[in-house]
Amino acid sequence: MIGIGDDPFVAAVKPLVDAMGGEMVAPDRAGPDDVVLSWEGADVVAVRLPQLADSLDHILAALERKQGKPLADLDRKSKQEVVRVLEARGAFSVRHGVETVASALGVSRFTVYNYLNREKEA
Repeated sequence: MIGIGDDPFVAAVKPLVDAMGGEMVAPDRAGPDDVVLSWEGADVVAVRLPQLADSLDHILAALERKQGKPLADLDRKSKQEVVRVLEARGAFSVRHGVETVASALGVSRFTVYNYLNREKEA
C-alpha cells in the first residue's frame, strides 16, 4: 500500500478511495480491473475497486459512523431515510442487497420493501 505522505496526489485522492472501499496500490502492481491514476503525465497510483457486495458493507459502515450509532438503533423515520440513501446509491441492485440492509437495520426484508414502496408512492 502506498503511504499517504508519499505523494500529494495520493493524499488528495485517498479520502475518495477510502469512501468507496477501494484499495490503493503501486501502478506497477495494477491488475487488469484496476484504475491507474496519472498526474502530470506520470502514473502515480492504481485504485483497486471493491466488489459490489463489499461496497454495500462499506456504505452501511459509513452510514453507521455518520449516524453515530448502529443502524438497528435508529428510529423508523431515520431507517426510512437510510433506505432512501441506499436506494439512490444502488444498494438494492446488489445480490442479497435487501437482506443485507434488513439485517443492518434490524428489520425484516418485508419492512425494507415497504420502505422502498412508500418512497415510490410519495
